[in-house]
Amino acid sequence: MTKAILCAVDISNGDLDVAVLERAAALAEMDGARLDVVTVTPDYGEGFVSSFFEPHHHEKVIEEAHEKLVALCAATLGEERNAQVRHVVATGSAYQEILKTAESAGSDLIVIGAHKPDFKDYLLGPNAARVVRHSHTSVYVVR
Repeated sequence: MTKAILCAVDISNGDLDVAVLERAAALAEMDGARLDVVTVTPDYGEGFVSSFFEPHHHEKVIEEAHEKLVALCAATLGEERNAQVRHVVATGSAYQEILKTAESAGSDLIVIGAHKPDFKDYLLGPNAARVVRHSHTSVYVVR
C-alpha cells in the first residue's frame, strides 16, 4: 500500500503535465496516500550566473514557481483536493532534486511524465529516464 506519492511536474510546460498530475491524484486517492507535487527551478543564485541577475531574483523565481504550481494543482484537481496537496519548489538539477524530495518526503512512488524527447535528450538522457534509473522507490511514468 502506498502512503505517499510524489508527482513531478514542470510548470514551464504549461498544460503538458496535467495528465501526469491527474494520474498521480488518482493513484493517491486509490490508496488514501498523501500527494506531494514538486517542480524544480534552475539555481539563479549560484556562481557566475548570479552576477547577471538582480539581488533576490532567485527568491522571486521561487515565489512565482510556487504560485504557478498551486494554480496548476487547483485548476487540475479542484480547490478542495488542492488544499490537501503539499506543494514543493526545489532548486537545482531536475532529476536530482526530484530524487532528494522523494527521499526526504518518504515517498513510496514517484509519478513523472515522459515528454517528447529533444535531440539533446539522446546525448544526456531525459530527466524521467534519470529518475527511473537512480530512484530507490517505484516510478510511474505517464506518457
